[in-house]
Amino acid sequence: MIASALARLRESLGEDAVLTADSALERYLIDERRLYHGRAAAVLRPRTTEEVALAVRVCAEARIAMVPQGGNTGYCGGATPDESGREVVISLERLRQIRALDAQGFTLTAEAGVTLAELQQAAAAGRRLFPLSMGSEGACQLGGVLSTNAGGLAVLRYGTARELVLGLEVVLPDGQIWRGLSALRKDNTGYDLKQCFLGAEGTLGIITAAVLKLFPQPGTRETAWVGVPDLAAACELLSRLREALGDSVTSFEFLSAASLALVLARDPDAAPPFAGAPGFVLLEVSGSAHETLRDALTQALLNAMEAGLIGEVAIAQNETQRRAFWRLREGIPLAEKALGGSIKHDVSVPISALANLAERASDGIRAHWPRARLSVYGHIGDGNLHFNVLAPEDCPAEAFKAQHADAISDLVHGAASALAGSFSAEHGVGKLKRDLLHQTESPLAIDLMQRIKRALDPAGLMNPGKLVG
Repeated sequence: MIASALARLRESLGEDAVLTADSALERYLIDERRLYHGRAAAVLRPRTTEEVALAVRVCAEARIAMVPQGGNTGYCGGATPDESGREVVISLERLRQIRALDAQGFTLTAEAGVTLAELQQAAAAGRRLFPLSMGSEGACQLGGVLSTNAGGLAVLRYGTARELVLGLEVVLPDGQIWRGLSALRKDNTGYDLKQCFLGAEGTLGIITAAVLKLFPQPGTRETAWVGVPDLAAACELLSRLREALGDSVTSFEFLSAASLALVLARDPDAAPPFAGAPGFVLLEVSGSAHETLRDALTQALLNAMEAGLIGEVAIAQNETQRRAFWRLREGIPLAEKALGGSIKHDVSVPISALANLAERASDGIRAHWPRARLSVYGHIGDGNLHFNVLAPEDCPAEAFKAQHADAISDLVHGAASALAGSFSAEHGVGKLKRDLLHQTESPLAIDLMQRIKRALDPAGLMNPGKLVG
């Protein structure tokens, strides 16, 4: 059955759109963190929405399970096939068109295989801003970004991926195409169907294109590196800055001294303006051309300094310095990876509970694993903390993770849950956290999700084993 279906697909899509050789498949079968290594009967590489629909129809008729895949940069195994070798991966990497840019309407219509960096560049070419930004933006693709409801560095001002979408085009599990590429800001005609697919991780259909919201390019932007005594002080600084500067506060990132030390040990060219504080805030404010933010930011930081809330401050004087500041923040995941990786936690709580979360989790780790190393950082402007645990210096990383990861994650996730938080702030559920979702969500919530899944994908062929399936 699989062989005949692949023969049909080769005839319809072309030989180069149906990969079966082991050497050609390998890069599609391993997730970004190398937690999962699956097998697949084939990788399908359609070029258009219509070809995606054809591929899905053929697979559905043959009862072949499908795994949609974008840039394959996810952290939870949501785009990795299982080990059976009977699933097919449907890669969206060849859906590469920017279909339209409406500068007057502040919208951009693009296909699922366009990278996040390319979306930003296309918007900038039209003198507009697409604000979604993250470390993987050069590789992650629009379809995957929307399917995981990615967050990133500017959620504080602009929201997560789902808040930046006006319309979607989706291939449903039976091969029908829902053409919902509306650019309307107001459309109160029934259920908001696009929300079914945003954050659904490809379990309900395959996003092939989207209409995205754009914003004015900021005329001015100021970036500051601030020393803080602890996470509680960072949260209070955020509150004061938002009160003083309003929605111009765009990004607000926290780095522990330990996280910064990992970056500096790996990257000798990284150069913080100062590095002697217990913690650091990297913040950015932006506004229109007629606004002068530097004076307002400087005054707000001086007020915080006089109140004993912060220590040293450095404000970037040019784009080179700004990039140097961000290099410190964006270098943390690479620094952890160079040490063999960490036990990662992508948790969120109300901002007022962030310091409590860090304290509870840190105390618990030190009580049970006193020599483990902590890397605590994140987008605290939206309550998202990355609380990562690395092996002791004299312990092999893989052995430590294999022996202790489950217990450590139970502790951290339990601390977040006790503070009305979430175990997945921006990286999704995928395969890695599927069981945790069932353990932490209410039975009614799981039942509602499964009803939606059965309604749209009754055969259970769309990305099985992920999220709720």
